[in-house]
Amino acid sequence: MVDLALFLAFLPAALALVLTPGPDTLFTMAQGLRAGRRAALAAAAGISTGNVINSALAGAGLGIIVSAAPWVFGIVRWIGVAYLLWLAWKTLRTPLAGANTRTIRPARAYRDGLIVNLSNPSAILFVLAFMPQFVDPTLAIFPQFLIFGVTLALLNFSVKAMVGASAGTVGPWLARNARIERGLRYVTAGIFGAIAARVAITGLRP
Repeated sequence: MVDLALFLAFLPAALALVLTPGPDTLFTMAQGLRAGRRAALAAAAGISTGNVINSALAGAGLGIIVSAAPWVFGIVRWIGVAYLLWLAWKTLRTPLAGANTRTIRPARAYRDGLIVNLSNPSAILFVLAFMPQFVDPTLAIFPQFLIFGVTLALLNFSVKAMVGASAGTVGPWLARNARIERGLRYVTAGIFGAIAARVAITGLRP
């Protein structure tokens, strides 16, 4: 279903991209600071699920849809920006884990990670531009995209989980101090806001 030589070429390229800090890495780190390790791991799982969905959609012809109706892409982008800004506002108003408050449920953190990934133009464009280079046109297209997507998701989860778990270990401990907790809240909200700005600016580039 996948050419072995192409797959072996895909692995180091995908790993290099996964190791490069980006919005997904910052989001997972912010969730760890905000709500602890469980939320960070769930957010990483949501992001990885988004990788698989984007890959499956690309294999099913997402590129054709985006070319025919680019305005759909714009709507998705601005929904993501609005959602990230809402998360930033919510973080500012809600004490972080470790500050005598109920932590964020893993299911909610998973949902947030999934939405952030699926609404990020960079993640979608990455799949459309990067994966076709490793697809053998003589073989079935969709299964190849799916295999590459699952591989990328596993690599992504491994890296994001380590980053998020590290932040989730330190964050709740620091949040026991009222001043530090307030500072972490501003930092975390700022990260969400920065990701929203990056998503918006990426969408405005030609």
